[in-house]
Amino acid sequence: MMQPPTELSQDLVLVGGGHAHVIALRMLAMEPISGLRITLVSPESHTPYSGMLPGLIAGHYSFEEAHIDLPRLCQWAGVRFLQTQVTAIHPQARLLSLKGRPQIQYDLLSLDTGSEPELDSVPGARDWAVPVKPVADLWLRWSKLSEKLQNSDARHRVAVVGGGAGSVELIMAMAQYFLGRDIRFTLYCGGSEILQGYNQRARKSVGKALARLGIELRLDSRVATVEHGELIFSDQSRREFDELFWCTGAAASPWIADSGLQTDERGFLAIRDSLQAIAYDNIFAAGDVATQLNHQRPKAGVYAVRQGPVLSHNLRSYLLGRPLKNHSPQQRFLSLISLGGKCATADRSLFSATGAWVWRWKDRIDREFMSRFEDLPETMSQVHVDSLSAGKSDQRQMPCGGCGAKVGSESLGRVLADLALEFPQHCPNGGQATDAATLPGSVGLEIVQSIDVLREIVSDPWIMGRIAANHALSDLYASGARPLSALATITLPFASAELQERELKQLLAGALHEFALADCMLQGGHSLQGQELNIGFAVNGSALSAERGFLRKRGLKNGDHLILAKPLGTGALFSSHMQLKANGRDIHSAVNSMLQSNAGAAKLAVDFGVSACTDVTGFGLLGHLLEMLADDQGASLRLAKIPLLPGAQNSISSGAFSSMHDANAVAKNSIGEVAEGADQARVDLLVDPQTSGGLLMGVAAEKAETLLCALRAAGYPYSAIIGEVTLKNASGQLKLL
Repeated sequence: MMQPPTELSQDLVLVGGGHAHVIALRMLAMEPISGLRITLVSPESHTPYSGMLPGLIAGHYSFEEAHIDLPRLCQWAGVRFLQTQVTAIHPQARLLSLKGRPQIQYDLLSLDTGSEPELDSVPGARDWAVPVKPVADLWLRWSKLSEKLQNSDARHRVAVVGGGAGSVELIMAMAQYFLGRDIRFTLYCGGSEILQGYNQRARKSVGKALARLGIELRLDSRVATVEHGELIFSDQSRREFDELFWCTGAAASPWIADSGLQTDERGFLAIRDSLQAIAYDNIFAAGDVATQLNHQRPKAGVYAVRQGPVLSHNLRSYLLGRPLKNHSPQQRFLSLISLGGKCATADRSLFSATGAWVWRWKDRIDREFMSRFEDLPETMSQVHVDSLSAGKSDQRQMPCGGCGAKVGSESLGRVLADLALEFPQHCPNGGQATDAATLPGSVGLEIVQSIDVLREIVSDPWIMGRIAANHALSDLYASGARPLSALATITLPFASAELQERELKQLLAGALHEFALADCMLQGGHSLQGQELNIGFAVNGSALSAERGFLRKRGLKNGDHLILAKPLGTGALFSSHMQLKANGRDIHSAVNSMLQSNAGAAKLAVDFGVSACTDVTGFGLLGHLLEMLADDQGASLRLAKIPLLPGAQNSISSGAFSSMHDANAVAKNSIGEVAEGADQARVDLLVDPQTSGGLLMGVAAEKAETLLCALRAAGYPYSAIIGEVTLKNASGQLKLL
């Protein structure tokens, strides 16, 4: 007997990708709770491990080695990932306000968002200083500065205001990176000594390391005001700087206090030993965002790491109605301070040691921690997904979402051709079917209609709604049409009525975001429940130009230049993402590409009078190009000019083929000539299925460069002239140059 599907009934929302949350998320994923949906909200795709940031700045680690890839972690754990920023909590309504998008609801909430820079106590600091916090933004700020300094021959003065472990590690890492360059580094400390609370031997070792790197240390230098290029101290003395980093302490995010939740005297969320907020049992917190009232400690990453297992246990226990644990943080912890090069100082109570062996010790500890998020074990959710591929020759291949889930063009064509014989007046032949068709019997105003339905490709429902709407509207734009109205078809995964309502609201809000931009009316539709999310829209529209009418898919002229408006690679990237091989930053780029509307490109296509136009979607570039060519026509493609999404070439080189790839690969039979040395990965990407892909246009050669410039000016930076239409060659329709 078939087992009834598991019904989702509770929403756990984790806000922030801090150390405690990534530990808790990993532990929760290893033993899933039935009926629980988990969502991670973070403004960044990668969260830094604070212990490795100095080494990253000094050049000892790569970005990937020092950061946890949150989309990858969430994909592995079966957790929804929302890349956005929380701007407010409404604890009584159990709502979170998000930047630039609708609110989301939660049943259980956990916060691990870190802290903000303490800038406002010194006039001018916010205007002229580069804040070290939030730590997640530090690498971007440092990258911009280091590039600027690398390209400058002038002498620079870099100042760091601080005195704690974070500031001394930062300035030594920067000095190490620019060792031998004419850059003067100065550390300004308001106290009479650096590293207060550390033992004398550790402070002495750090002082020697500062001197060895040529860093000037100025004690008893409390900054009173910051002006453009100048620090003014409490004794009214002044020192000039070219670049200023501010590392004086942590401040609470204002939205915590604005929420009405109880805070400590500095505005950090007040929590009990169970890591629960005061008066709200369903709100937990860890890391710098909170203060454990009974055990107040400095804001340091080591405490968040220790809170992670307790947080995981207590979230699970709260959901299952079990007793919670109390967390008792240690009084002192082992501190390992990087000294710029591959040398470090260890400090704990009276113990201190310095040397290269301490750095190797620290390096081993840090790498072991990060390996927990790189070498991810198999989870129950992955076992289930693997079972879907049972019987396939490649057990790693999983069913893809988006347009990677389409039926192959050859199978579809054969079915339609057979049915056209039986229903000649009511069914198109396989070779005559089109994505968008003019409605028969239209009077006065001609209408073109289309329909597109997608399986889930991203876990964020608001983003998924936007992608599905853009994807459906794209067929209208490829026809040179202005959207008028839409009908929705949505299958929601089995869940409680409350969770389904939350999901439906996010999906439709995302779709309406795009429809509003297109001035397209959503008039209704149909919804049902099923095993997985499917969302699509039937759309219709009228010609953008009544004088020129609709654009045609066929009509290319020999000599026309082919222009592609958006890059290829979504199929390979999301296949790679499902296999935990993709980089989260590349996935973010792919999502942004899918969210880009083809409306602007369509208007330019009409204005420039293109000969033919289509959008590149499930059948890949070659499949859709072949649909455009007449029987006696061919095309020469400049393989190196075809734009690709970041990471797409690496994904497909590693064997991350979409589940639609093999069906699309039949189109490669039309390739007659391939230039010597052609990159096989680029050839494979020609049949990669695209979701919400770009327009492919044929335009007269004399107009091509002008149209290309117009496309780029309109916000299509990847657009490129990728080839030209030719007479069909005896060896095949397509030539790859």
